[in-house]
Amino acid sequence: MPAPPPDTLPTHSVAPDTFDAVARARGGAAAVAELRRGQLSKRLLLTVAVRRSLPEDTGFAASARRLDEMRRENPGRWQETILHPYLDEGLARALAEQARGGRPDLAWFDELVHGGPAALSGPRLLTSACDGAVLRLRLADRGPHRSVHGHRPADPQTGEEVDHWQRLLDGAWRVLVRRHPWHAEAVAACLTTLVPLRPAPGGTSVSSAARRAYGAVALSPPGDPVLLALTLVHEFLHIQLGALLDLVPLHGPVSSARYHAPWRPDPRPLDALLQGTYAHLGVCDFWHTERTTAPADPRSEREYATWYGYTRGAVDTLLGSGELLPVGRRFTEEMRRALTSPGERRGNQEHLPPV
Repeated sequence: MPAPPPDTLPTHSVAPDTFDAVARARGGAAAVAELRRGQLSKRLLLTVAVRRSLPEDTGFAASARRLDEMRRENPGRWQETILHPYLDEGLARALAEQARGGRPDLAWFDELVHGGPAALSGPRLLTSACDGAVLRLRLADRGPHRSVHGHRPADPQTGEEVDHWQRLLDGAWRVLVRRHPWHAEAVAACLTTLVPLRPAPGGTSVSSAARRAYGAVALSPPGDPVLLALTLVHEFLHIQLGALLDLVPLHGPVSSARYHAPWRPDPRPLDALLQGTYAHLGVCDFWHTERTTAPADPRSEREYATWYGYTRGAVDTLLGSGELLPVGRRFTEEMRRALTSPGERRGNQEHLPPV
């Protein structure tokens, strides 16, 4: 018997002012909430699609019914469960395997529904507080689908390693709250999960956000809290753009055209160039603020000059590509406006406490 459809799902639209603010990396918690609603609907539809595609004897149907009951009985737990970062990736893989004639293993879904995120990703929680602002992240050092980030996940973390993450996060959170409060607000509203990665060969720190892992940032420990703060902003913006693209297409179908990305040696398709440019808008903004509010540091001046040049060039490439839809052109023009008027976005920082 086919699964009943979910309760009538809301239609989703992004208000013009919110759209423009997101394009300038200034959407804040309100924009995160609006885009999260789209993610909830997407995951509800994925759950129904998987349930309809599988035989009843797989056990998925019983777990899906339990999830639906949870939606009515305990909305907070339901939202935490359905927004687990890897539910999206896991259900998409199950649909693809079913379409190929396979029988996907969905034991992880039952584990998530009945045990919650801690049962699937581990019980470790990192909590940082500064001036009344709080960031809470699950340290997901186990569980399926973390390979979606394109790097090797680290082994389960020792107590010493967890303490190191906590110290790094405490320092990064102070940097964000006291020098980048607009980013701190959005990061705390969106991010739920930190996935430890192995460093690249040679020890270079790596980080990643994945389109089907809303709310998760994966990284190896960076060199200092400022770099962790920067990484959280950079990867958050990747996540935010992915959530926006789930609701509003900004470009046409992927073409064979490739474009120069100043920060990479290989030419990139338009969608990848758009993602990289938007995330590096946040990098420019971060270093601009660091050079104007933090103690004098040659690194801030150097990084801002480098990333401003790269990002401005990439914006011009996007606008000249001919592949942007009108709404995508508007988005990219807002990015260019943000780059050329960074002081207008910084706000009044005269009374921010020192880090």
